[in-house]
Amino acid sequence: QVQLVESGGGLVQAGGSLRLSCAASGRTFSSYAVGWFRQAPGKEREFVTAISRSGGNTDYADSMKGRFTISRDNAKNTVYLQMNSLKPEDTAVYYCAARAAIFYSALYKQEGAYDSWGQGTQVTVSS
Repeated sequence: QVQLVESGGGLVQAGGSLRLSCAASGRTFSSYAVGWFRQAPGKEREFVTAISRSGGNTDYADSMKGRFTISRDNAKNTVYLQMNSLKPEDTAVYYCAARAAIFYSALYKQEGAYDSWGQGTQVTVSS
């Protein structure tokens, strides 16, 4: 397992942008696939996006396609989530999660696939 710390959340107006960061401890972060999830008040946590250990494979929830971009810098042990054209319905606590992956292209969309989680960062989008 790795220790994960999210940052970059905050308050932004609709149509604005934020970039979240997920910093990981450990020297083997490049062996981990990473996902972002979010949980809005009164709702279940949902999948946002995921990236393979190599960074070469990504996937997004339909409502985030074209607005959100996930990327990673393994030299910095960090995964980023660039969020553009934010909407009030994007308001949520955003969590990053990681798991070791054998295959370079593997990524995971299910919460249960991950065994390391950050504490979350709040994103609030005002209308």
